[in-house]
Amino acid sequence: MKARSISLQGKARSKRGESASSHGGSRQTRMSSQDRRRQILEQAADFFAEYGLTAQTRGLAAACGISQRLLYRYFPTKDALLDEVYRTAIVGPFKAVWFAELADRRLPLEHRLLRFYKDYFSTIFTSRWLRLFMYSSLAEVGMAPNYTSAMILRLLETIVIEAGHEQNIAVPPNKDLQHEVGWTLHGALSHYAIRRHLYGFTQHVSEETVVSIHVTQFLGGFRAAVAACNTGSAQGVE
Repeated sequence: MKARSISLQGKARSKRGESASSHGGSRQTRMSSQDRRRQILEQAADFFAEYGLTAQTRGLAAACGISQRLLYRYFPTKDALLDEVYRTAIVGPFKAVWFAELADRRLPLEHRLLRFYKDYFSTIFTSRWLRLFMYSSLAEVGMAPNYTSAMILRLLETIVIEAGHEQNIAVPPNKDLQHEVGWTLHGALSHYAIRRHLYGFTQHVSEETVVSIHVTQFLGGFRAAVAACNTGSAQGVE
């Protein structure tokens, strides 16, 4: 991150110089307050995804082509800015309708899961979203835990309950066990997205094929996974 910070400072200085030379020292582009705020948030999501949440707002202001004073007119503190980035760039893309679609028993669960993850990959598992999420975890802010608690745990419970219903299997009443069973699918696909977008691996097999592999494996091994939960509970494993 230190090397990126040095690079960022250079880019910020270069951007200021280019702005001054190209506009002949003219004032910043005028926008409505709503448009300016939207521009700052969009740029902030890209900026923090690239340089991490510890990056200085001076660099962000330069990237936006505005002064740091103007930036703080819209977001008085960096924490306030990060809170809004979390709301719009991390939580914002999540679609509440996914819960209803996953619970729609008129369709086979395999079809529902394939449809859901196709949409989830195009909406959530993007390079920018994953980088923001990873940086928020490393920065010890509440973004990643809050998102997991508010969205993902409910998602895991829905998937597990639907799999149990379709296969006529009683799922563990313990929510923690339900989550662990659900993580065997969602966690594997999350790591695939990280490998693909952040590590640059797994480019030769199509996303559709990889999702299908994991969904098939999850549904095929669901009965054994639930049995393992029951075995662990009988042995006093919590």
